[in-house]
Amino acid sequence: MKMLKTAAFGLALVAGPAFADGHATGDAVAGENVFSKCKACHSIVDADGEAIVKGGRNGPNLYGLYTRQAGGEEDFGRKYGKSLVEAGENGLTWDEASFVSYVADPREFLREILDDKKARSKMSFKLGDEKDAKDVWAYLVSVGPETKTN
Repeated sequence: MKMLKTAAFGLALVAGPAFADGHATGDAVAGENVFSKCKACHSIVDADGEAIVKGGRNGPNLYGLYTRQAGGEEDFGRKYGKSLVEAGENGLTWDEASFVSYVADPREFLREILDDKKARSKMSFKLGDEKDAKDVWAYLVSVGPETKTN
């Protein structure tokens, strides 16, 4: 039994780097299920144009979200809200903590980080369950550019 625990621990150490860039602590499999709530507005389309998840076009493509500046998806055909762009210009890049806080209440998140009571978000959906948000983050990281398997 001790050998089995040691092997499992070793496997966990080896698997950890797959999520290192996105610092994901959630469950990617569970996140894939929760993402069904997100795909009404968001899709996940890789750099080659292959759809990982076909979704709506109201929100930006979430492929590689953890590697980019907030409000910085160049191929997003619609315009980001001014507050999100400002947050990105002020240095906001997506990581697990900022993603979880943002999806819990996008408007309040922007108001807080910009210290502006008038800040707004075009995203009206709220994913208030922290575990679900961490799971979605883990899922996005798992299908991102550094971890996607061909």
